[in-house]
Amino acid sequence: MNTVAGGPDAGTLRAFGVGDQRLERLAGGRGLTWRAGDVVLRPHDGATVTDWRAGVLAELAHTSTFRTPRPVRTVDGPWRAGSWEAWEWLPGRADETRVADVIRVGNAFHRAIAHLDRPAFLAPSAPCPEDPWGRADRMAWGAARLPDDPTLDRLAAAFRPVRARSQLVHGDLLGNVLFADAAVPAVPAVPAVIDWPPSWRPAGFGAAVAAVDAVCWHGVPVAQLDALGADVAEWDQLLVRALAFRIATLHLLGAWDAPAAVRHRPVVDALA
Repeated sequence: MNTVAGGPDAGTLRAFGVGDQRLERLAGGRGLTWRAGDVVLRPHDGATVTDWRAGVLAELAHTSTFRTPRPVRTVDGPWRAGSWEAWEWLPGRADETRVADVIRVGNAFHRAIAHLDRPAFLAPSAPCPEDPWGRADRMAWGAARLPDDPTLDRLAAAFRPVRARSQLVHGDLLGNVLFADAAVPAVPAVPAVIDWPPSWRPAGFGAAVAAVDAVCWHGVPVAQLDALGADVAEWDQLLVRALAFRIATLHLLGAWDAPAAVRHRPVVDALA
């Protein structure tokens, strides 16, 4: 058995049936995701969210356009062991420059979950999330006050009501769609959607966040924003909300600095 500082302990590995597997830290996942054989382990998001998401993705039908990893139960049956959850390991790699393909895969995923009811933990009356991403999501949609910042003031002045139907959404698609690796021909070609942080927003919001991320951080030209959402209702407004969400998140993480402002300024100028 092979444990590593910061990773799941020996008891957690035994609980998920991988006590004899070598432990390997994976890229991404904020450095908190580990592979043990055919299982990926990561800190869970609390019992309510973790068990709900595992139940959904254990049964979700895959298509020719997307798949998701299946959750892994402990040997005793629950979806969690201590502070950890586990998922099927799927090969492949993210490619943030393939934003149009990421949006296409995300659209297929959103169609597949469009029938699901809003879970109680995403209800307006639910307590505000403690994590920066959940808090920033509420800020971008008017349920909490945005951080004091002239850039966010400009974006907030451009907010208009969004009338598109809300549903469950993956709000962090760009780095969480895995494509087949050309160097590994045996990898199936169907892209995989991983690390789903559920939110209740118009389906196009997931595409808007991916588009904003691609322009601000991965060299996609600002001029491509319109084409990326050509078929999305209220695309301009969803982009404004997505940009406010990302900038508010950076504020909450203490990462909004001059270089980040420079990266975001062209998109702010284009939208606000």
